[in-house]
Amino acid sequence: MMALKCRCHGVSGSCAVKTCWRSLPTFREIGSVLKTKYERSIPIARKSIRKLRRREKTKRRQPITEEDLVYVHRSPNYCQSNPNKGILGTSGRICNKTSTGPDSCELLCCGRGYNTQVVRYVERCHCKFIWCCFVECKTCETMIDKHTCK
Repeated sequence: MMALKCRCHGVSGSCAVKTCWRSLPTFREIGSVLKTKYERSIPIARKSIRKLRRREKTKRRQPITEEDLVYVHRSPNYCQSNPNKGILGTSGRICNKTSTGPDSCELLCCGRGYNTQVVRYVERCHCKFIWCCFVECKTCETMIDKHTCK
């Protein structure tokens, strides 16, 4: 995925000297390519690890290229808890209802939905130093919606 980038040097943009180099793509581009490869990865038969052979008999005639991502064991499902493998799952995890990113309730809760709880926070606020020797504060109360995965 490396790209060739060039820059011209010279008087008022003339290309008297041209410098070229190979540069890496952005982190986002690399991540999206790896995610696509992961989603299209090919299961391999356990007996044929040295000689790559597809697990599915109907697709064995299709060649496996050097660009393909292969696996022997399926990745664990991190949505459900599995104490044997040390996977806690996402049940009870705090999520963001309004977000569309990785912290969103839809993504973190794996489509199971979420519970909403109104939490009351009481804290000291608007503190003021009174000369000499003490601080006077008011008590503030805030209500916050807390969303946790089912």
